[in-house]
Amino acid sequence: MSTDDNKNNFYPARGKRLFDLVLTVLALIVLLPLLAIVACLVRIRLGAPVLFRQTRPGWKEKPFTLFKFRTMTDRKGDDGNLLPDAQRLTRLGAFLRKTSIDELPELINVLRGDMGLVGPRPLFMGYLPYYTKREHLRHTVRPGITGLSQINGRNYLQWDERLEMDVKYVENISFQQDVKIIFRTFFQVLKAKDVAVLPGTVSIYLSEYREKQKEKKSW
Repeated sequence: MSTDDNKNNFYPARGKRLFDLVLTVLALIVLLPLLAIVACLVRIRLGAPVLFRQTRPGWKEKPFTLFKFRTMTDRKGDDGNLLPDAQRLTRLGAFLRKTSIDELPELINVLRGDMGLVGPRPLFMGYLPYYTKREHLRHTVRPGITGLSQINGRNYLQWDERLEMDVKYVENISFQQDVKIIFRTFFQVLKAKDVAVLPGTVSIYLSEYREKQKEKKSW
């Protein structure tokens, strides 16, 4: 199914947003006590702010503010610059990342319409110039909390494979696929499977990856 076909299909055009809203409201009601406890722990252990905010590209590559629970301190070195992530990540932060609890505030993004429950993960703004024409299709739908590449390796996938999965998801959006991805995500979270607590230790930035590809082609 092409992206144009998706626009004329009920689920991608309207049903998916309704599905997101219903499940998100139910999830927030169930998870409210957990969210409150985690927010208190982060405030006590890491201080304010409780939420980490970062600008990411969303639908049609429009910037939005992504919310997560904060997992790192603001510790700086003698030069006044922030210390490496590994030195700022706390035990609480590592636990939140390992269990994916740090991602739960993204449910707020779903309510706001910035994201969906399922879709290509919103990556860095700086990656936009490095996508191929086909890969830019990943931004023709709302980004998701989880997605096809997240249940098939996450950061352990090579970039080309990961981005191709994002595009294939966009081209074949369906209710059945979204339900399947959500269920598989749930069981992966329980097993803490394919979670990279420090993503930079298992993969390089897309910009660096694409620059290395250019170098190889020029040899």
